Amino acid sequence: MENSCAVEAEYFCKDFDWEEHRAEVESNPSFRYHFESTPSSSSSTQSTSSPDSDVQAWSQFHIRHASGKFFKERRYLLKEFPELLSSPPNSHLKLLEVGCGNGSTVLPILRANKDVVVYACDCSNETLERAKEIISGSATGVASFKHRFHTFFCDFSTNGFPDWLAYNPCQDKILKESYFLSDFKGDNGLRLTNPYLSEEFDCCVGGVDFVTLIFTLSAVPLERMPRSIKECFTVLKPGGMVLLRDYGLYDMTMLRFEPDKRVGFREYMRSDGTRSYFFTLEIVRNLFLNAGFTELELDYCCVKSVNRRKGKSMRRVWVHGKFQKPALS
Repeated sequence: MENSCAVEAEYFCKDFDWEEHRAEVESNPSFRYHFESTPSSSSSTQSTSSPDSDVQAWSQFHIRHASGKFFKERRYLLKEFPELLSSPPNSHLKLLEVGCGNGSTVLPILRANKDVVVYACDCSNETLERAKEIISGSATGVASFKHRFHTFFCDFSTNGFPDWLAYNPCQDKILKESYFLSDFKGDNGLRLTNPYLSEEFDCCVGGVDFVTLIFTLSAVPLERMPRSIKECFTVLKPGGMVLLRDYGLYDMTMLRFEPDKRVGFREYMRSDGTRSYFFTLEIVRNLFLNAGFTELELDYCCVKSVNRRKGKSMRRVWVHGKFQKPALS
């Protein structure tokens, strides 16, 4: 991670030392309840919420925060993940954005790389509609994103990704031999269906080059994280990467949660029903390595954020990671 740190050292790397911050937090008696191995019985009962209730909570969250004021493009990701700026010669870079929300991650990527094709999913249809509105409204002239931005409904932590998205090493051979049967009609006059083509995009994507998980994994209940990451492994091409940014242990947001919001160890639920987990590097590393990934970069991002209106300095802690699916030997 040293190269990216050199570029953005003042912004996302080491405004403060995480170990020193950890020692300070853990020595503060007012934060003691965050370190208990189990939450109180009253708060732990909330942890059993169903996948449907989780989806509904996030759907309502995005509906409430659909205004332009809430929307902020995450332009900094282009500097943290410069891989997104270049595409293979004579081909399109395929990116899967998981939990796309209102499109704040993919919009700057679409602007910066004219050869990237984005497949964006979310567990809320309302959110997907809002993302499409924002993306289409941000395109100007020849910079239309219509053919490079595709959305689909998916809760990857419970149902996994659709088959048409999965990596298929025989895809090219299959498509050539099939003569794109979806363009022909059978004896009964009906359009033939090619099983290797998706209804959504009239093609088999056959895997993606990158998966971005930007503040998405922390919203998944801890017990469903291993499957979620394995799903990302399945849709990546060999050599492809997951690019991760999410909440780190002892982030300011975590320390603001009251004791009754704890629903597990380092896991919290907000009043609106949305949840958040706060990661250590060890947890992230184990999750991805157990799914078959190779670690390329993993570190805490420690950023001091100043609230000028209140005159307060806030310490933000995020995890930054890059994990690669091994290339075929």
